[in-house]
Amino acid sequence: MTTATSSTVPTEAPPARAAHLRLAVLALAMGGFAIGTTEFVTMGLIREIAGGVDVSIPSAGHVISAYAVGVVVGAPLLAFVGAKWPRRGLLVGLMATYAVFNALSAMATSFSWLLFARFLDGLPHGAYFGVASLVAANMAAPGRKGRAVAAVMLGLSVANVVGVPAATWLGQNLGWRSAYWTVAVLALVTVAMILAFVPSVPGDAEATGRRELAAFSKPQVWLTLLAGAVGFGGMFAVFSYVAPTVTEVGGLGDGAVPVFLFVFGLGMVAGTWVAGELADWSVFRALVLGSAGMGVALVAWWLLAPTGWGLLPIAFAITALGSVLVVNLQLRLMDVAGEAQTLGAAMNHASLNVANALGAWLGGLVIAAGYGYRAPALVGIALSVGGLLVILVAARLQRRDHSSASTS
Repeated sequence: MTTATSSTVPTEAPPARAAHLRLAVLALAMGGFAIGTTEFVTMGLIREIAGGVDVSIPSAGHVISAYAVGVVVGAPLLAFVGAKWPRRGLLVGLMATYAVFNALSAMATSFSWLLFARFLDGLPHGAYFGVASLVAANMAAPGRKGRAVAAVMLGLSVANVVGVPAATWLGQNLGWRSAYWTVAVLALVTVAMILAFVPSVPGDAEATGRRELAAFSKPQVWLTLLAGAVGFGGMFAVFSYVAPTVTEVGGLGDGAVPVFLFVFGLGMVAGTWVAGELADWSVFRALVLGSAGMGVALVAWWLLAPTGWGLLPIAFAITALGSVLVVNLQLRLMDVAGEAQTLGAAMNHASLNVANALGAWLGGLVIAAGYGYRAPALVGIALSVGGLLVILVAARLQRRDHSSASTS
């Protein structure tokens, strides 16, 4: 099995050693921390944001979708355009624009302004993670590349344990704009740390548009992207409206929202670790387990929503199973993308943010239709089942292709 870490190691340039490898990786992970915080804090502050720009909560859910659409547009575009650029300079540029766009979000005086600012803020997301992973792998010594890449990705998980609950608390007490200002500062800190600790790394001199776009001619690439876009949407259908669910349905106070976000983050960290263990067993079986398990967890969320604190272990299970799905989708995509590793890695983030937009949008539709804040869980169940079906179709096609190859 080809792993995501081995696939992303650039071969056109010798490794660039950082004088302080841990500080360099920490600098890259700080960017992931900033990205994870701004991506998910909107969900915890959705009621405050809705009131701040004078729209309904379902309409405010479109702010989440706008960010996700930005990721979908920016991930392949920036990966395609920037594949040959010096990697440190590209990372600095991506984080600098991230700071600017979060500041624009904080200064928004209307709903349309906020929508546009969140769309812009999503553009650097996928490209940053792809390039940061390449740089981390390039810096690491042989045999430690996987750990370096994992450490970069850990910034996203830690954001959901520390950054999102803290930014949500700030937003509730100092106004929702303070959360976006905080992320803008984190992005500038990341720029300073990258310049101080990350060595210069050249781009991929052999990258061509034809080579990158060749990935889209492979059915398994499309099936993997579709499985992520549909199946992972189940988690976002619930996650996007966690605040009104635990307060309006569960009867808990506003102070419970950061607690739930913290538990969601713990589930992501735990699920990321378990995902690696399951991947060594079987990527396909891990995908089935993650998708089916999430569907079961969403059924439990719908049933237990009125219990309030009884939802906490379900919140943990949803994101843990979601992380199993995400990591193994990444591994699967890196296996089937061939030489188009940069675009392949970026497109995984695009796929997952289609899921973000789809889940938030459909969840908002059923709420606006009058079905209540429990209804997004039913949407999530349907999306999880849809993602599972796509995974099973991909497995069936792969077995058929292997059988044809062995008999030819």
